[in-house]
Amino acid sequence: MGTFKIEGGQRLQGNITPQGAKNEALQILCATLLTSEPIEIENIPDIIDVNKLIVLLKSLGVKSECLDKGKWRFQADDIDIAFLESDAFREQGSALRGSVMIVGPLLARFGKGYIPKPGGDKIGRRRLDTHFTGFQKLGATLRINPDEAFYGVEAKTLKGTYMLLDEASVTGTANIVMAAVLAKGTTTIYNAACEPYLQQLCNMLNRMGAQISGIGSNLLTIEGVEKLGGTTHRMLPDMIEVGSWIGLAAMTGSEITIKNVNYEALGVIPDVFRKLGIKIVRHNDDIIIPEHDHYEVQNFLDGSIMTISDAPWPGFTPDLLSIMLVVATQARGSVLIHQKMFESRLFFVDKLIDMGAQIILCDPHRATVIGLDKKVNLRATTMTSPDIRAGISLLIAALSADGVSTIHNIDQIDRGYENIDGRLLQLGAKIERID
Repeated sequence: MGTFKIEGGQRLQGNITPQGAKNEALQILCATLLTSEPIEIENIPDIIDVNKLIVLLKSLGVKSECLDKGKWRFQADDIDIAFLESDAFREQGSALRGSVMIVGPLLARFGKGYIPKPGGDKIGRRRLDTHFTGFQKLGATLRINPDEAFYGVEAKTLKGTYMLLDEASVTGTANIVMAAVLAKGTTTIYNAACEPYLQQLCNMLNRMGAQISGIGSNLLTIEGVEKLGGTTHRMLPDMIEVGSWIGLAAMTGSEITIKNVNYEALGVIPDVFRKLGIKIVRHNDDIIIPEHDHYEVQNFLDGSIMTISDAPWPGFTPDLLSIMLVVATQARGSVLIHQKMFESRLFFVDKLIDMGAQIILCDPHRATVIGLDKKVNLRATTMTSPDIRAGISLLIAALSADGVSTIHNIDQIDRGYENIDGRLLQLGAKIERID
């Protein structure tokens, strides 16, 4: 496991371009299994989770060719379905949560799809019921091997139907959509996720020949087709990384310009940062974060404490709540962070408390942050990254702190952020990677 050594307290400056969207990439790469024709994809981030999925697709028989930085061609014209029964598949599939999204395409095209219990972040329960209940409603038979935590679905023919999802799961919606595009008849999915990345997937599938309507809403209608063809696709910028750079600039008092953010796809993210008093200037499709000596938390109209919570799109993404919490530690004022979706995602706050932050962990879902108003800097410490988002939040804290901090288990950060130390060095940070 690698380690970052960070000398904090440096003001940064410069331009940064966000990577391609991690969460979109995992969906789009799985969709290449739906056709035997080639698909070219641009702006793929070079990160651990995406690279693991590409390796898994190659093991399944998908021809994969890197054409340029971030640009790949995939062709799934010779899939080895027998690989799904192998020990190698159990090992590769269990190492990545996003691997669950190969099940829908494989089920639709080959009549079967299996997956070991996926790994990923240790942030609480992330159940798969939505995925497999959706497959069953399309006519698939569920197979579970509880001893090996191995799941599978099989069907000779999938048939369109109406379904009301028990939760607006992004990966669940994506998986069911990819199965339904080749089903016979009409599928209607209510309470569907409608994140920009899901919209990107649906638009790509339509270019391949699918018939999906209601894109961008929580009611999707899918007319099944016989087959899909090839296409080209470009990933959106990663909105979570955009939010990470905003938080980094505010915490370190730095002026940073974030280039080509696809502003319209950011939703409420800029406005939620503004609730903490952070100035965000939009210039065409760029975002400029000026230097902040102070930023002050807004109150609600009745004077009550500001609450920032997550919600399904178009609400605020849960992936940025850890960053909001860290940024709030140096604000003027107090804020309640309410993480509704995952019960273990706030447990990293003990590291921030060690650094001098004033945080009360009310319960697994809520933390009250009393901002220090930059009158008392965080102090350096040694810590370990528990997951992607907590990892980048601790890195932001270390970059703003007095002294030299150490972060272990940085593979967790590398899972979601491409060459993060190299890009921070370009902005003037003092950061060293130690293997």
